[in-house]
Amino acid sequence: MSAVWKHFKVSEKEAKTAVCRHCSAELSRGGASAKTYSTSSLIYHLKSRHPEHHAEYEKDTAAATATAAAKRKVAPPSPRTPTPSVADFLEKAKKFANDSAKAKGITKRIMEFIALDDQPFSVVEDVGFRRLIDHIEPRYTIPSRRYFSDVCLPEMYNVVSTHVHELLATDIAALSFTTDIWSSDVSPTSMLSLTAQWIDTDFKLQKIVLHSQEFRGSHTAVAISEAFANMFDTWRIDRSKVHAVVSDNARNMEDSDLKGIRCMAHTIQLAVNEGLLSQRSIADVIAIGRKIVGHFKHSPLAYARLQSIQEQFGMPQKRFQQDVSTRWNSTYYMLESLFAQKRVLATYIADHDLPATFTAYQWVLIENVLSLLAPFEQITKEISSSDASVADVIPLLAALKRLLNKEAETDHGVKTTKSALLEAVSTRFSQADSEPLYCIATVLDPRYKDHYLDVGKKLRTREMIQAELDLGKPLGDGDGQVMHSAGDENSAESKRARTTDEPRTVSLSDMFDEILQENNPFARQRTSSTAQQLVPIPRSNNPLEFWRTNQGRFPDMAQMARRYLSAPCTSTDSERLFSAASHVIDEKRNRLSCEKAEKLLFIKKNLPLFLKK
Repeated sequence: MSAVWKHFKVSEKEAKTAVCRHCSAELSRGGASAKTYSTSSLIYHLKSRHPEHHAEYEKDTAAATATAAAKRKVAPPSPRTPTPSVADFLEKAKKFANDSAKAKGITKRIMEFIALDDQPFSVVEDVGFRRLIDHIEPRYTIPSRRYFSDVCLPEMYNVVSTHVHELLATDIAALSFTTDIWSSDVSPTSMLSLTAQWIDTDFKLQKIVLHSQEFRGSHTAVAISEAFANMFDTWRIDRSKVHAVVSDNARNMEDSDLKGIRCMAHTIQLAVNEGLLSQRSIADVIAIGRKIVGHFKHSPLAYARLQSIQEQFGMPQKRFQQDVSTRWNSTYYMLESLFAQKRVLATYIADHDLPATFTAYQWVLIENVLSLLAPFEQITKEISSSDASVADVIPLLAALKRLLNKEAETDHGVKTTKSALLEAVSTRFSQADSEPLYCIATVLDPRYKDHYLDVGKKLRTREMIQAELDLGKPLGDGDGQVMHSAGDENSAESKRARTTDEPRTVSLSDMFDEILQENNPFARQRTSSTAQQLVPIPRSNNPLEFWRTNQGRFPDMAQMARRYLSAPCTSTDSERLFSAASHVIDEKRNRLSCEKAEKLLFIKKNLPLFLKK
């Protein structure tokens, strides 16, 4: 029996009525028969009219429950949650105040969503988005799109900007930058970028985006120099700490008042274009490939037939890669995708027409072109990685030129192109191995040291490093071992000129091993302490990790490494920034002002750095 009957009794007049023992009030027991009677109204009467007796009832109920649970040998349930009042329901349905912590938190997350995921400000007015927010938190009122663009965006920009200023105020030995100019396809907008990177005191590479500002007027060298001066002033960057600025090969960038170096990826693009177009037969193959890819790209029926044949051969359904004139490796990927579908295409043309087809000779030519361009593709991937630096330039060029000088079984039909590529690479990068920034960075990279420099350049680089050391402090034995490789240099040079008697398939990695063997007589004697000091660390290792571990042994050299290894060898970071810009300024946001676009890009690229903390 319920403990409530301690405070009530059944009415003598009518069984469906109960009488309160404390105030004699008559209350309905609910229902029309004994099976449907309940005690809810009785409990509510106790709670509202006799609180002290209601507390007694709650105590008796808890004791009875504990006793029953003990008999069943189970833990008693937690005390019953009080029935929420009408006021509680009204409070939960009440809208958040605009200045409440909860509302501000949700608004901040929506602004992050807009900036990080390239959403237009109008998304907050979309029906689906509003229904989603209303379902998640009905008490939240979504502000207008103008509130997000005029209030939330500047606030978040200022917060991120403060974090960036704090980063730039730390102990930075030198800053390196990348820059590029981009024009939108959907609005009359040009933007100038500036990304910065440096190596911190813990020998970790740090990267941030500083600017992607509107760049009006003529893109002259003077205008670019003035824009950079303004950007440096905005971020209070000491000019003495500007180590290098990497840009493409545009003349206006080269003539600007910057410590500029050319983007290696752009230079390779020019060299490969020169080499590939020098041979008519290869140019014809590329033209045919474009026609075939264009046919399947513009004909859904043709592509459906191609998919059917791919299924018959048990091959994955893949589209052909379309090449882009400004990306040489897209041509490589196009030929690669065509060659991979050689059997499929042969079956297709047996029953259907194509605007052009390859001959048997041209298929062989494609295979040999792919083999010839494979090392260029490998280099492009390596230098486009986030941790590539100018230290990679000289070693990669040395290995590439050595590889192009060797005969191979796949040279048939591409010898002219191979020679043209070698000449283009040698011409385009003629100053690389004499540029102090490249030479010093290469020697300070423990993966390379001075193995990729000739005798004269080794001595000059050592002198340049000596001049950089504070107070003219001479290099110690340890410092010399970090950057110097012993051996018979004349013998090494004579070996470089040799080629194998019989053509064989060699790779870029083979060239690195070959150069290392020629330059280091201890390369095969890894058990001695001298060998351990002179043999470079594996190319897959992180050079910054080496300097972090050994900065106590070579403090002066380690600080130089922080400066010289901070410079990237490509302007890839700026190009990736503008890839993001094409999403920020798109068809849905083609009326977005450059000022707001810059702030969105700045937040998109830098906010994730601080969200991790």
